[in-house]
Amino acid sequence: MPAADEHAEIRDRASNDPFCGRVGIDLADVGEGYAETTMTIDEDHLNFHGTPHGGSIYTLADAAFAAASNSHGDAAFALETNISYLAAAEVGDTLRAVAEETHLGGRTAEYEVVVSDDAGDRIATFRGRVYKPGR
Repeated sequence: MPAADEHAEIRDRASNDPFCGRVGIDLADVGEGYAETTMTIDEDHLNFHGTPHGGSIYTLADAAFAAASNSHGDAAFALETNISYLAAAEVGDTLRAVAEETHLGGRTAEYEVVVSDDAGDRIATFRGRVYKPGR
């Protein structure tokens, strides 16, 4: 179990991710096998249909996945991910991605990330597995 300062290091590293900063993703929380990220949808997140680009939703979920999977203090590297889009969000909505560890064993771990809107309605479900070479 990582010490409090290890979570502080992960929080600092994830909060200063340059790509997340560019697209407006904030790290809201991180704990043991858990993380939350948020992003407010603006015009820059839209696709040619006028709805949030799937890549922006994926990136929000992936950022939560990365923080949660690295929360144990060991480096974690994505092996596979997938996402199911369930509903569209609108400009002005603040989306929240909550990543939770669903399996930790040996050198791999699995996470589920639920992306929801301001009303708590599910927008997408993301799943990912990581490799942890230090375990």
